[in-house]
Amino acid sequence: MLETSARLLRLLALLQVRREWSGADLAERLQVDVRTVRRDMEKLRTLGYPVDSTPGAAGGYRLAAGAEMPPLLLDDEEAVAVALGLRTAANGTVAGIEETSVRALAKLQQVMPARLRSRVESLAGATVEMRSHGPRVDADVLSTIAAACRSTERLRFEYRTREGSSERRDVEPYRLVHSGARWYLVAFDTVRQDWRNFRVDRLELRPPHGPRFAPRPLPAQDVRDFVSWEVAIGQYRYQARFTVRAPAAVVRERIAPTSGLVTPLDENSCTLRAGSNSLDGLAVHIGVLDLPFTVHEPPELVERIALLARRLHEATSPAEALEQRAGRPDDEAAGPTGRAF
Repeated sequence: MLETSARLLRLLALLQVRREWSGADLAERLQVDVRTVRRDMEKLRTLGYPVDSTPGAAGGYRLAAGAEMPPLLLDDEEAVAVALGLRTAANGTVAGIEETSVRALAKLQQVMPARLRSRVESLAGATVEMRSHGPRVDADVLSTIAAACRSTERLRFEYRTREGSSERRDVEPYRLVHSGARWYLVAFDTVRQDWRNFRVDRLELRPPHGPRFAPRPLPAQDVRDFVSWEVAIGQYRYQARFTVRAPAAVVRERIAPTSGLVTPLDENSCTLRAGSNSLDGLAVHIGVLDLPFTVHEPPELVERIALLARRLHEATSPAEALEQRAGRPDDEAAGPTGRAF
């Protein structure tokens, strides 16, 4: 009996991690025959788990959608992960779920074995979370947008621009992206006929939504890179390109995804793209990275960094600088081909 109960728990865990299983696949995983799988499925139905089955060679088993489920089966690591996720949600950027997260966490801790409850409490007691200063968004708004993305249904909303004006938008939603501080909706704007990013905290949904649409391919390999480009580069007057002589992973540790886009070139170098309305701002941005780099564009930035480099050198070598500066224009150009630093 103990062996059968353990097998049922494992069977239930398998059904929860994949949409559908064939009887043969389950039998192989559980190391039993297909007839035993059929009997175990009937036992799960008796216990209240709604299991659908499809007969035939292409048939299989899956947990029915939309039914009231008994408590989820979680192993030790999953239970700890859920508990920590609920703690994080209580202090996150989604408004309206703080109290719900606390209630769910309390219920989960009540049914946790003592050893797991001790692990969660120890980690919580030793951890101090820095509260996010990003704008908060409503959980219902995120749920509505996510549902529209899944069902490929158009969204209509009023959007507040950076200048403060309000615009009506009709879009085909693609994905929600969370930067850590802000939520963005990536969508195709049907009026402007172009892909856009929208800050979710700046939009106000205007139902009814619809109609359905055929999904379009995103003009980027990764939706995160698309958001990074639009947020960190595309909206600014100056769009810079650097080669950084360091692995992409090292640079990504020092550059937030909303501050630049990092693309690997090889194991020891990468391309960094960043944007700003100020040349000096870009110069400081790359300078504090504290890694060797070459600036390629725009030409104005190449010249500006070369000039700043000379001035910084002269500030630390005043006698030598006086000799070198004799007869040389202060705004001597660095040339358009890029400069290494």
